[in-house]
Amino acid sequence: MRHGKTFNHLGRNASHRKALLANMATSLIIHKRISTTVAKAKELRKYVEPLISKAKDDSTHSRRVVFSYLKNKESIKELFGPVAGKVADRPGGYTRILKLMNRKGDNAEMAIIELVDFNENLLKDNSAKAGAAKKTRRGRAPKAKAEATETATSNEETN
Repeated sequence: MRHGKTFNHLGRNASHRKALLANMATSLIIHKRISTTVAKAKELRKYVEPLISKAKDDSTHSRRVVFSYLKNKESIKELFGPVAGKVADRPGGYTRILKLMNRKGDNAEMAIIELVDFNENLLKDNSAKAGAAKKTRRGRAPKAKAEATETATSNEETN
């Protein structure tokens, strides 16, 4: 029985799963975006986000802890360099999973997992939308109209 087993074993034993997630995390850190199955992407998110949080504190201890997970010097340099610099002010949610079409051979659900702050196309779109954001009214009159109605009612009361 699998009562209380909360993570996906991905059809692998523990050592194979550990190696798979370490290799995928290394690829994600180096390439900033990888394509994989949805199940692997969800497990990778749980694996890599705590490592990115540890990378915010650039100390010898945090480097050693992250290296014990990844076992790759180039990915450690990349993680503690540009990646940690871009996510320094972000409180969490460093990755994004975008679902794709199913794979042709076995009909597996495919997805792209990417680091949020490294998608230049999306960042350009968001900055353009932020500059041209519309002002919306949510039930209250604008201040100028509200002040005009207040003065009008006060004038009527004095008359």
